[in-house]
Amino acid sequence: MIGARNPVDHRTGAGPSADALRSYDREMQQIDVVKRFISDRFPGARVAVIAGSTARGNRTQTSDIDLLLIGDDMLAADTSSLAATFAFEGEIFEVFAYNSSGFEQWAHKGLSDYRPVIIHMLLEGIPVRGAIELAALKDRWRTIFDEGPVVPPHELDLRRYAITDLIDDLRDATDPLERYVVASALFERTAELMLLTEGHWIGAGKYLPRRLRALSEERADLLARPLIHGDLMVFADRAEDELRRAGGRVQAGLVR
Repeated sequence: MIGARNPVDHRTGAGPSADALRSYDREMQQIDVVKRFISDRFPGARVAVIAGSTARGNRTQTSDIDLLLIGDDMLAADTSSLAATFAFEGEIFEVFAYNSSGFEQWAHKGLSDYRPVIIHMLLEGIPVRGAIELAALKDRWRTIFDEGPVVPPHELDLRRYAITDLIDDLRDATDPLERYVVASALFERTAELMLLTEGHWIGAGKYLPRRLRALSEERADLLARPLIHGDLMVFADRAEDELRRAGGRVQAGLVR
């Protein structure tokens, strides 16, 4: 079973455009390459899922292929997980491979870090092997994923404390490099707090602003726009607004 999109427009009954056909052909070619890669390097994989930009259909020239693999006869006997990069037929593969216990362990670690990357890959990717087993895994992990993170109050206090400190550091900083570094850290911490207090999972790198926009385009824009334009004092004010929304400043009295 594969998840390639049908190029026919079912709303109008019209045939596919030339661009749609080219996109569809490229997607099918990529799936064929993935199948050959699995057969060559991980033939014991029971479940295989393409994730990332390849699954979303928005690859760039530098995109790799993210691949989630699960199988108990796939890795060395003393190995429960493998994260590795491979070159194959002109493509770069970022492989996340697990046996059953390894997937369980790393999935729960992702949940405890509030960043369940491999669960998201499992749920949102394109299946290329093991559709029946994958369906059972999706049923189990979808419920957990959809519940969202539950963050202990003390941890939220610690996060508010860190943001309070960063806001003050940014307002006091005069060195251009220090201001840039502190502002970057402040955006990351503030975005994570916004997501967690609203029951949303966080992300790293480019996935953090994507998660933030999914929460609220308006709030993401209000926070990010002054940072992008270099107005760091306004950015500090916007971060303070979000901190206030999450419960306000934390300083004296916090036991770490």
